[in-house]
Amino acid sequence: MLTVRALCRDLGLELLAGADAADAPIRWVHISEEDDPTPWLSGGELLLSTGKGIAGEDAQRAFVARLADHGLAGLGLGTGLGIDTVPAALLDAAGERDFPLFEVPYDMPFIAVTERAFTTLVNENYAVLRRSIAAQERLQRIVLSERGLDAIAAALATQIGGALLVFDGRGQPLAQRRFRRDVPTEAVAALSAELATRARAGTADPFAPGHGELAGRALALPVATSPDPGGRPALPQAWLVAIKDGGGLDEFDRLLLHQAVTVVALELLRRRVAGSTERRLAGDVLAQLASGALTGGELARRLEPFGLGARVAAFAFAAAVPGERIENALDAALHDESVAGLAAGAGDLACALVPGYAEEELFELAGRIQGRVAERLGTVVRAAAGRPVPAGEARRTYHEARCALDAGALGASPDGAANGNGGARDVATAAPPRVATYRDLGSFQLLLALQDTEALRLYCDSLLGPLDNGDSAYGGELVRSLEAFIECNGQWEAAARRLYCHRHTLRYRIRRIEELTGRDLGSARDRIEFWLALRGRELAA
Repeated sequence: MLTVRALCRDLGLELLAGADAADAPIRWVHISEEDDPTPWLSGGELLLSTGKGIAGEDAQRAFVARLADHGLAGLGLGTGLGIDTVPAALLDAAGERDFPLFEVPYDMPFIAVTERAFTTLVNENYAVLRRSIAAQERLQRIVLSERGLDAIAAALATQIGGALLVFDGRGQPLAQRRFRRDVPTEAVAALSAELATRARAGTADPFAPGHGELAGRALALPVATSPDPGGRPALPQAWLVAIKDGGGLDEFDRLLLHQAVTVVALELLRRRVAGSTERRLAGDVLAQLASGALTGGELARRLEPFGLGARVAAFAFAAAVPGERIENALDAALHDESVAGLAAGAGDLACALVPGYAEEELFELAGRIQGRVAERLGTVVRAAAGRPVPAGEARRTYHEARCALDAGALGASPDGAANGNGGARDVATAAPPRVATYRDLGSFQLLLALQDTEALRLYCDSLLGPLDNGDSAYGGELVRSLEAFIECNGQWEAAARRLYCHRHTLRYRIRRIEELTGRDLGSARDRIEFWLALRGRELAA
């Protein structure tokens, strides 16, 4: 690091004042004969001057004060061109302000000083650049090897000699690694709160955290901000926070951290792409499993990449929120429970295939995951679990969980009537329901026992055939309307919203269904039979 003391030593010059401050870094060297050069300086520079513009003791004292107040690294006064020796007033003022001052004799041109300083600065900057490039290459290798955010944070912590934390855009911790010194829990909480406040305010600028434990040794940088299409303030998808174990961040630290922002952004992008790809694969496997297109050994092989072994079990979850949100919360809950498996959406539900633990252990796990999902969504979540089966027969446990969930939903409304106020009570106002299992299946148990048999197809066709055959041009819409109406417990508004139609259109379709089948959808018995037929058709597909 280039300092006034080191420069004087290299040039054989004597430091006349400011010895205690002579180890501050020199950022640049500037030559000026102005009595006030500070408008052209930004701080950290070494000024070289012959003093022609500062005649008189008062002017000389004021000159030193201006330079010191502006944060310059020091002053090299050239003698022999108007000033034979360094004025006493200048020396006194520099001593009082502890401002580094040295004499540049007539036989040493300023160019000799600037060349030596610039050579040192260029070499230092080149060395810093080489170190930062090597460090960035190491970080890139970590990303390419898919070792994750924790490995990136650990490498950065070692490079800067301090703690490294990564938060998401709302201030929730994603990764944290220390070098030698722990970051106090209250300091992490303060950081999280400050980032949450900035997210609400739409602020995405780098800042130095002001918490007492971190002041002077921390820096927070936004990761991958992008303008909002609606013109709202840009928000970062994450924050990178570095905290030195001792002292402040130097030039290398800052350069490395600004490069690391790109590396963290790449890792987050990789995780997002990998996550979306895995979810698409999971969704494809679940769809093929549910339809019966994938069974036996091929199904077992397709489940292996998701960490599923010889036996598996299924969970199903439903809530009064979009299915994608349930799926996201379920995926996070499986991660929190350290459970390998497959999580995917299934319409308005989310389903998971997990290792086939013993029954009671499995049902307890489903309950814990139900609680985690409900906590993330902020609403009541219904859950069901199928029994463990061989991986090649996963369709059986999947449909058992689906049917148990449906049985629980139908049981939640004992009267089963579609009343004038829209049907059953809101599940969000009820106490958290227990996990439904095969013990709750009732008549669904018989339905599952008949799956993939001609008897099951005959049963379904006896109820739904009139809708397919009696109004062939409109039969598909009638079946979809019937299913939505029953799933919404006879609530006209909710079912119409699900179908993207007007409630009067839905009322017409329900009347048409009743005319074609001779059934009454105001009857709980008829609604349950229709639901059994709808579920049975899916099983027999």
